[in-house]
Amino acid sequence: MLIVQICVGSSCHLKGAPEIVSMFQAEIEKHKLEDEIVLTGSFCTGKCNRSGVTITVNDEHYPGITIENFREFFNEKILKTIQENRG
Repeated sequence: MLIVQICVGSSCHLKGAPEIVSMFQAEIEKHKLEDEIVLTGSFCTGKCNRSGVTITVNDEHYPGITIENFREFFNEKILKTIQENRG
């Protein structure tokens, strides 16, 4: 089970957190991962970046996630990790 936390603090909110949340929800549904991902919000993780939102996956922080690089992040960090966990 992956625990994915999206920072929804004021800085990340202004940098697109609501859109990133919507994109995550759509991808989870598209790939039928509802039983494999816990998607939650978090307040500031202290990993602010000049652009983008900070996402934490199983306690590992990924700052700078934007609408433009979201798909690459999702494929490389989320789908790949789930596939590896499945064995």
